[in-house]
Amino acid sequence: MKDISALRLYVRVARLGSFSAAARECGLAQSQASRIIADLEADLGARLLSRTTRAVVPTEAGAEFLARIEPILLLLEEAEQSVREDGELHGLLRVGMPASFGNRVVLPALSGFVERHPRLTVQVMLEDKVQDMVREAVDVGIRIGELPDATGTTKLLATVQRVIVAAPRYLEARGAPSTPHDLVEHRIIGGPAAAQSMAWTFERDGTKQKIELQPNILVNDTSGAVVAATSSLGITSTTLWACERELDAGYLVRVLPDWWLSPLPVHAYFPMGRATRKAARAFVDFLIDELHRRPGSTPAQ
Repeated sequence: MKDISALRLYVRVARLGSFSAAARECGLAQSQASRIIADLEADLGARLLSRTTRAVVPTEAGAEFLARIEPILLLLEEAEQSVREDGELHGLLRVGMPASFGNRVVLPALSGFVERHPRLTVQVMLEDKVQDMVREAVDVGIRIGELPDATGTTKLLATVQRVIVAAPRYLEARGAPSTPHDLVEHRIIGGPAAAQSMAWTFERDGTKQKIELQPNILVNDTSGAVVAATSSLGITSTTLWACERELDAGYLVRVLPDWWLSPLPVHAYFPMGRATRKAARAFVDFLIDELHRRPGSTPAQ
């Protein structure tokens, strides 16, 4: 094990299941990557990867080696960072988040973060479906809504207000609902979190109403659901962040504004748990400051 870069390459091949994809990430030819891993296996005296025409997967020994070496590499990077005289963050930081949240909240504010850390490259990975953050080597992911079971570490950043919205033209044609139950008579647009059926729970004056709804239109992207609503296709539920511009411009209006919906939690998720990189922690601190300045956001206690 003469070269730390060989260990890092092995981690990426194992996580991506592909020599070619890992080679591209590391700026190598596929033949170079294959030779480096073969030399590593020879040094260790163990076969780490099972290679077939369809996939590259760790062997039992390779999976054990991966589980042990990956957090060590992260700690090594942290150790190198801690002794740098300038104290600057450097390298590549991968952050994953829903597309609408990235486009509406993070990217417009990101200049402040990158200006403070000019030697750090930030790769923003926008995806409305739940990402495989370990496979994609995401350092920190932002998740909105209830968290699925996960093995990493999470941190609650804030909660965000939810709203029900529709286009004025749609409401003029179909009539505005006056109670939550009236929604069953309307066209409903379901966003990426919606299944074939869903329920919205409303509260007012201590009274709760849970309305089971059947979406007429399903969109796997939050921005797409907002576009569908502005196009008079129906009524949708989304975060205030996702439709703030459309509300301000009058393209959308609030529906049932006197009723309250439970806010959504916003979490940072660290796939590597306590071995999280310093750059990821700095990004989360920046994001907390930004979220607390935005309307419709409530700081975590």
